[in-house]
Amino acid sequence: MPEKRTMHKAEPNPKYARRNRFKAKRRFKMGQVKLPRVSRSAFPSTFTVMNMLCGYGSIIFAEQREYALAGWFIILAAVFDTIDGFIARLTNSSSEFGVELDSLSDLVSFGAAPSFLAYKFGLEQFGIWGAVLSSALMVGSGLRLARFNVQLVGFSKDYFSGLPTPSQAMTLSSFVIWTSGEYFLTIEQTTLALTVLTLTLALLMVSTVKYDLLPKPKEFKKYPFKTVAFALGFLAILMFQAKGFFFAMCAYILFGIVRYVYFFFSEEVTEQRAEPSADAVSSNHKSNH
Repeated sequence: MPEKRTMHKAEPNPKYARRNRFKAKRRFKMGQVKLPRVSRSAFPSTFTVMNMLCGYGSIIFAEQREYALAGWFIILAAVFDTIDGFIARLTNSSSEFGVELDSLSDLVSFGAAPSFLAYKFGLEQFGIWGAVLSSALMVGSGLRLARFNVQLVGFSKDYFSGLPTPSQAMTLSSFVIWTSGEYFLTIEQTTLALTVLTLTLALLMVSTVKYDLLPKPKEFKKYPFKTVAFALGFLAILMFQAKGFFFAMCAYILFGIVRYVYFFFSEEVTEQRAEPSADAVSSNHKSNH
């Protein structure tokens, strides 16, 4: 009879058996994947970034000589700047990062963008002097923002010290939008007006002239005159668009200047009632008798 062949199981090599015994096994677990935590300050910062992007878009449109679009993008940046501050106060998510990002965005949208718009719209014809003149808006905005950040802890809640950078930018933008759509001024007159406006706005930003903040809804009854004035300004903007915007901003600027001059040349006088002397009292008593 033929012999049966028995199959023997090969014994593992001890060299590789030890290695396989300690080989780590990896498994993918969804529970271990953690998404980064999003802070509350991220939401208002999103609108701050939109503010910066609008300023950059304004520069692009100004280079393409689309002056009206460039001006509207600066105004849109001011809208985003207002929204991010409102949301930061509403959600109590103000942070040092948000303050710094807001300042950098404002320098782009309300400093570099208006400067370049003024240069391309009329000051470019002066060559290097036009570049120097238009840069006054950017330099003034940088100084104004730096001073605001330094005084941020104790600044007055009722007034701004110096013309705010968004107000300056919206004033110049509305002028460009208005005059680029309605040709009622000659080129020389437009250039002269733009030069005066640029220098005036730059000086007002670094001045100490006080300008009112936009009143909050709960302050409407507390400041009725201020509320009515801002409401009339919004009405003028709705009715006359860029023209109304420019004149509303001019009224805001002039009111601050007039108030500053009034308080500068006047002093508060408190009337003190003089007390009668002892001799006067005795003489008056004798005359009555």
